[in-house]
Amino acid sequence: MAFPVQRMRRLRANATLRSMVEGTHLSVADLICPLFVRPGDEIAEPIRSLPDQYQFSIDKLVAKCVELEKLGVPAVLLFGIPPHKDARGTEAYSEQGIVQRAVRSIKQACTRLLVITDVCLCEYTDHGHCGLVVERGGRRVVDNDATLELLVRQAVSHALAGADVVAPSDMMDGRVKAIRTGFDSRGLHDMPILSYAAKFASSYYGPFREAAGSAPQFGDRRSYQMDFHNADEALREVALDIEEGADIVMVKPAVNYLDIVYRVKSRFGVPTAAYHVSGEYAMMKAAAANGWLDLKACSMETAIAIKRAGADMILTYFAEDLARWLAES
Repeated sequence: MAFPVQRMRRLRANATLRSMVEGTHLSVADLICPLFVRPGDEIAEPIRSLPDQYQFSIDKLVAKCVELEKLGVPAVLLFGIPPHKDARGTEAYSEQGIVQRAVRSIKQACTRLLVITDVCLCEYTDHGHCGLVVERGGRRVVDNDATLELLVRQAVSHALAGADVVAPSDMMDGRVKAIRTGFDSRGLHDMPILSYAAKFASSYYGPFREAAGSAPQFGDRRSYQMDFHNADEALREVALDIEEGADIVMVKPAVNYLDIVYRVKSRFGVPTAAYHVSGEYAMMKAAAANGWLDLKACSMETAIAIKRAGADMILTYFAEDLARWLAES
């Protein structure tokens, strides 16, 4: 079988044959589009550090969702920017909260689009942390167990508003079990949970925190988000979330953590998502704006790499662009 009996180039020279033997395929059905919703009317506020991304008022958000549905994008992930914030993030679980109202409006306009909602307090608290903050030993810390009740209230309120899937991103221990128990106690047995199971304390979240107004006002999130040095720990996190009732697990970020995506999919075989996060998106946009890379080619290659690592679905700010490029090809 040595050269020249086997020439690997034989399957590469012809474009049609090359496409027929491709091992990994990207489809519009693999994409989830993150969107930001804010109070107001007729607003599409550009996000400075996320080029071509916007904070939408509900009316503009619905119009964007209709457009995405026509392109074949199957799902959106909603992040809310509330009219005001407080220490307990009360807008997060209000029946008239910005996300709850947005969900109801989208579901009236879009019959096929899957609406996923982010479940976390960081966008709604005045201190910017993902849970309740208490004083302990002269230090301000996030109280894991006291936070769970509020996350359950938020998740249930999203489900009752019509969300198709909830996605807890807070990284509190035990929150998947708490939300699953909360759903079951209200008869919401069929409500899927997409868990941010392996969410790392990454430097690549900066543009998102600007977009959502969710930067911590003190300290950082390393006490509850994962240490990026650790891989085996990620598998333990995923195993716990599956045991607690998660239906889909997510690795975040995606590109620098493809080894984690691969290990999660190989080990557990459950539906696996990867989040191509704001910093990864912004870097590619900035390089393309400077003429240093071809944006379409690089974003397609990146999406394929995430799929090749084992992701079944990709949350990406390129979702709309990828849908258009896939349709063209």
